[in-house]
Amino acid sequence: MTYYRLFRGIFRIIFSLVYRWQVIGREHIPKEGPVILCANHISLWDPPLLGSGIERQVHFMAKEELFKIPVLSFLITKFGAFPVKRGAGDRAAIRTTLKLLEDGKIFGIFPEGTRSKTGEPGEAMSGVAMFALKSQAAVIPVAIVGPYRAFRPIKIVYGKPIDLASLREAKSSAEVLKETSDLIMTHIKELRSQHLP
Repeated sequence: MTYYRLFRGIFRIIFSLVYRWQVIGREHIPKEGPVILCANHISLWDPPLLGSGIERQVHFMAKEELFKIPVLSFLITKFGAFPVKRGAGDRAAIRTTLKLLEDGKIFGIFPEGTRSKTGEPGEAMSGVAMFALKSQAAVIPVAIVGPYRAFRPIKIVYGKPIDLASLREAKSSAEVLKETSDLIMTHIKELRSQHLP
């Protein structure tokens, strides 16, 4: 946690001085208990931005290739990342995520699964729905309103928790997963639209 606070402090300085960041809605983050932060994805800067805007530590999946780079591996591990094999159902990463949520931690995820080349939010993959439905975590939509340009404001907006009660009560199916993913992505898109310049 000491390393995490150190790196978060460094990122906060970068985001303040270089990008003049604006953080909105951090009061919507529960002070304790499991939370899933679901954000649109436009840049490699998104994970540290997502984690730097709040006081609680945020954990992330990161592609396993990054953990083979010595210095980078150390840095991202200390910043709360753990490896995932992309393109396959990585059961170890899934178990790690569910255990984090079971332990009352915060997990950050980008439902699109990859960065948007246009800056516009795309479609959500089913992974975010699986974590949302298999846990009792508060699901928070987050809008990153860019682009990242030096000395131009960038916003990170944390929304109110999404009500998933009825979907969690429904029998799990491909349709329920898609409906949940779409609902989460819709909230992210609406939040982003409300805060566009």
